[in-house]
Amino acid sequence: MPQDRRPSFTRHHSQDMRSSSAPGGVEHAMRVDLDGLVNRVSDGPEKDIFAKEMEDFYRLFTRYLHEKKHSKPLNWEKVRGPKPEDVIAYSDLEQKDLKGVAPLLNKLAVLKLNGGLGTTMGCVGPKSVIEVRDGQTFLDLTVQQVEHLNHISGADVPLILMNSFNTNEDTRKIVQKYNAHNVSIFTFNQSRYPRFKSDSNLPVAQSPENKPGLWYPPGHGDLYESFANSGLLDQLIEDGKEWVFVSNVDNLGATVDPAILQHMADTGAEFVMEVTDKTKSDIKGGTIVDYDGQVRLLEIAQVPKAHVDDFKRVKKFKIFNTNNIWISIKAIKRLVASQKFDLDLIVNHKTTDDGTPVIQLETAVGAAIKHFNGAHGVNVPRSRFLPVKSTSDLFLVTSDLYLLENGQLRMNPKRTFRTVPVVKLGDHFKKVNDYLARFKTPPQILELDHLTVTGDVCFSSDVTLEGTVIIVANHGAHIDIPRGAILNDKVVSGDLRLLDH
Repeated sequence: MPQDRRPSFTRHHSQDMRSSSAPGGVEHAMRVDLDGLVNRVSDGPEKDIFAKEMEDFYRLFTRYLHEKKHSKPLNWEKVRGPKPEDVIAYSDLEQKDLKGVAPLLNKLAVLKLNGGLGTTMGCVGPKSVIEVRDGQTFLDLTVQQVEHLNHISGADVPLILMNSFNTNEDTRKIVQKYNAHNVSIFTFNQSRYPRFKSDSNLPVAQSPENKPGLWYPPGHGDLYESFANSGLLDQLIEDGKEWVFVSNVDNLGATVDPAILQHMADTGAEFVMEVTDKTKSDIKGGTIVDYDGQVRLLEIAQVPKAHVDDFKRVKKFKIFNTNNIWISIKAIKRLVASQKFDLDLIVNHKTTDDGTPVIQLETAVGAAIKHFNGAHGVNVPRSRFLPVKSTSDLFLVTSDLYLLENGQLRMNPKRTFRTVPVVKLGDHFKKVNDYLARFKTPPQILELDHLTVTGDVCFSSDVTLEGTVIIVANHGAHIDIPRGAILNDKVVSGDLRLLDH
């Protein structure tokens, strides 16, 4: 794969040092430290890419300093709901099947954001290798989806994985097992940026090595620049690709939709964001708004504290971003080359293992909506948003609520209501291994509306849950749900130990 062979960070900036801050200034001190990090890397393609990353970080850092001093807070009075043309209904799109858009599919690439670890669910390594259904991982199902797509349409849609330095090594080993599949798989790394101290604004990293806690992947908004830096963006353009469909690897509903692809081609839009209707579970999700006449993605972190409750109201902000995004590849190249591709900064305050307060600067991929021509949202069915962020989500996707076909989950037609049950599993179920140990088999939940389980609770096999079920084992108590039990609108509490017969 071609590499981006640009001058190193040190040489790139040596010509414009006169325009930097005076010696001793914060910007100058950061630049000197970054130069030192780059100079510790041996000459070659890896150094060139690392130097470009440090250049991108430096630009983000100087923006942070400027905005900290001069930026004005969001003017809530200018926030409006999206204009009709900013979000269109999926039902208004011309429906197509895969064979009907085969020529367009040959111009498409699928990109999965694969930088996350499974630590939240108690797993080691990339989240994409967690088993989520019938012994298959997120990555297994993703490959099946793209393979089926190519088989049905006769197209050649490649699968691209954007890894982080946390997931790259493991992922590159794992993808080798897909060599026999009808899918071309490419990987590239998102950038790694140094955390910097809150008091001195200097990086905590003293070497370019990936030591835990010193470096971080700067959010999925880094996709645009790291995609270009890798050389893969140019390669796709040379191969005749025009669009890339981006989504989180843990969203099992994010499959290639022929109607949206056709819509991209017909409208010439450079950016289409899939949104879906909010529920009470999604009140913190980012939403498309009209801000001072411009389409924007508004995240809860940007909302003034006095208006957070207003932001959370489902009646006012009815949709949220699924992070399924369709983007023009040539537009990405144009905007990255302009170096004016500024995404809204997310300032995360963290603490290192030794107690040092640090800052990491991040961006979100959806924030780029304001930069692309013709950018807008499409309000899609909820079925296109099936993320697995917790074991409560895992409970749903492993149940009889969904059927698995060609790597894609679809809701079981036997379910009376098309809504998804609300499931809240307590801390005893938080880690995947603990969760698996507490269910002999997944319960049957076709008629379930709401489930809350807290405390030391175990489920035997062939359990059926219907309506609203609440199970509470108080501290020191234990509850066994026996084999074949049917709980319909039940509240179970106390200490219950039943033996299977």
